[in-house]
Amino acid sequence: MHHLAYIALGANLGDRDHYLAFARDALSALTRSRVVAESSVEETAAVSDVPQGAYLNQMVALETELSPRELLDALHRIEDDAGRVRTVHWGPRTLDLDIVRYDDAHVSEPDLVIPHPQLPHRDWWQRELAELGAKE
Repeated sequence: MHHLAYIALGANLGDRDHYLAFARDALSALTRSRVVAESSVEETAAVSDVPQGAYLNQMVALETELSPRELLDALHRIEDDAGRVRTVHWGPRTLDLDIVRYDDAHVSEPDLVIPHPQLPHRDWWQRELAELGAKE
């Protein structure tokens, strides 16, 4: 069965455009998945008390047969391949990939919450979802 997941891409270290392109390519190469739409890229200020530069953000719609857990594991591998280092919570990063929505699923696990709990607080995610035609 095919599911529709919305994945947020963000980067604020190094060549930010490169990392977003890297993420799009890696998402396109995921097994049993395909990118069906991409939002525009926009720059936003970091949402953190940790001093850091602005982010480039984008949302992609991903049709997938992967479960939410399998998808999260794949996203972590892509982040690792992009050189992401997890040292400071909400700190700067080469690449951040978040499952914002997955069909109409509600998941509540210690390391996986869908819809993403920050969705109501990130107006750019809401704009990007609207651009992709996501239904509320």
